[in-house]
Amino acid sequence: MGDDTIPIFPLPSVVLFPNVFLPLHIFETRYRQMINDVLDGDRMIGMTLLKSAEEVDASGRPAVYDVGCSGVITHLERLADGRFNLVLRGVEKFRIHGETEPVNGRLYRTAIISPLDETVNDAARLALASERRQLELRLAPLFERARADSFLPQAMPDTDLVNALAQYLEFDPVERQALLERDGPVARCRALMELLDVKALLDQMSAGDPGILH
Repeated sequence: MGDDTIPIFPLPSVVLFPNVFLPLHIFETRYRQMINDVLDGDRMIGMTLLKSAEEVDASGRPAVYDVGCSGVITHLERLADGRFNLVLRGVEKFRIHGETEPVNGRLYRTAIISPLDETVNDAARLALASERRQLELRLAPLFERARADSFLPQAMPDTDLVNALAQYLEFDPVERQALLERDGPVARCRALMELLDVKALLDQMSAGDPGILH
């Protein structure tokens, strides 16, 4: 598949992963226009994370990370005042190669992208199943502290579970972006465990656990 163009929706705190659902409330004029336009086409938009407020690109627009994820609108509620409530399902990770020139009357940005394949082969599938078991062990203390049974759906495919945890666990946006940029689900799962290990260590330190110094 070659390069394509997609409307992009840059946000300062949201990262979308493939096969994960994301609710959005659309209220800005430019993004209302974008939603109306894509509803007449393939219903696809590209979610991208904004960099720091001070960073701009060569055209003076707020800079975005060059890896994002496309999403398809699966549910839509059109409000009387022109706003939207919608749900996106992550479809495919992509890399941005540039942005198209603004078109008269179009308020939102569009990017030139190429897809980033995350197909899992047989060897990676076996590795991911093993990594999932290690991931569940790391998450067990979280369930114990919450006095809850594991909420991990055992029937969920390994790749989808890793992506859902990467999106829904309490990580900083830049940490989520780093997880998205990992080269496939196995690397993402390992990076997810590393983040959980670091956060567990920091929690011990903040609790004053003397054992972590020995």
